[in-house]
Amino acid sequence: MSRQAMIVAGVMSGTSADGINVALVRIGGNSSSPQASVRSANRGRGGPRHAVKLLGHAEYSYPAKVRTAILSAMNAESARVADLARLNFLLGELYADAVVATERKFRLKADLVGCHGQTLYHQGEPQAFLDRKIVATWQTGEAAIIAARTAVPVVSDFRPADMAAGGKGAPLVPCLDALLFCDPKIGRIVQNVGGIANLTAIPAGNKGGRILAFDTGPGNMVIDAVTETLFGQAFDRDGKIAADGLILKPVLRQMMGRKFFRAKPPKTAGREEFGREFVSDFLRRCAGFRKEDVVATATALTAWSIADAVQKFVIRGARSSSRDSFREMILSGGGARNATLVARLREKLSSLGVQLRFSDEFGLPSEAKEAVAFAVLAYETWNQRPSNVPSATGAKRATVLGKISYA
Repeated sequence: MSRQAMIVAGVMSGTSADGINVALVRIGGNSSSPQASVRSANRGRGGPRHAVKLLGHAEYSYPAKVRTAILSAMNAESARVADLARLNFLLGELYADAVVATERKFRLKADLVGCHGQTLYHQGEPQAFLDRKIVATWQTGEAAIIAARTAVPVVSDFRPADMAAGGKGAPLVPCLDALLFCDPKIGRIVQNVGGIANLTAIPAGNKGGRILAFDTGPGNMVIDAVTETLFGQAFDRDGKIAADGLILKPVLRQMMGRKFFRAKPPKTAGREEFGREFVSDFLRRCAGFRKEDVVATATALTAWSIADAVQKFVIRGARSSSRDSFREMILSGGGARNATLVARLREKLSSLGVQLRFSDEFGLPSEAKEAVAFAVLAYETWNQRPSNVPSATGAKRATVLGKISYA
């Protein structure tokens, strides 16, 4: 298929369910600029480079009733089939509205849309169901609606193809991380803090093409839930509440003893791990303490779990020749705007000899990164090229991701 340059709209809505991110990205052609280009995902080192330029980015909050419906449906014990079907079509309309609004804002027209959808359930490990052991995932938001409203093809439902190939269906952003942030001299850890926090560890020069990527634990999910429960606010803006609290270290140590944090990668997490049940247990352990201390402890949990994962699985897990090479962490996602979280993370990383930087320094706004990633994944799918990273997801082979809905 054609490899000509295209404008692709990447659409992302994360596990925090706070809204929709849209990135308009020009992809295609060749470029020698390391900050403006990525390699073709299935060509490896030395392959052609496709210029990737962010043309515009916008964010749209979910209406309050929609967010409530999404959070209620996530990992729910029971739900009405009619409501889930309606939510699927409603989200398709909202995603389409967001793409069209972004096109109008920047006076551009997309040739293709890549939409991650809203995750309602993700189970990367096989579990028994009706006498079979299966994995399962569900990202909702009807792509046919988006295609009809935007009048361009839509690539969606990226995760199942990787899972069919034996992978966990996540993380998928390492395709962009490895290609955009690889450095010939130092190893870099690319850390995204959305609802869930995940990292990509890229050895210096990406020798051997061995990329390590996995979910480290909660990102903003627990912080947001605790803040909403105790203060009636959707999130702790700039980390101001946490800044006024003290860390309850005994509680933090108890939570860090959970099985997920000890498990070796590849591993993925979602509200199944850190949703309602986890938050309820966390709040129970914090009973009797100041509300600010509880938010401060939830914030520290994110920072500590990230640093712990880096120490256990990246630095210790690296080959002896590579252990000292991991010198930078590049931070992105909504958590990068939480000053208290950033301060706690920087403090923990300093003892590991890792410097904290931001994706904004590389020309990629932290809040736009995942939307840009799904634009790139959609472009690869449109050109029939694999874009999963088997060493990150555990898949047996590289595979083309997603499904295409035509306008």
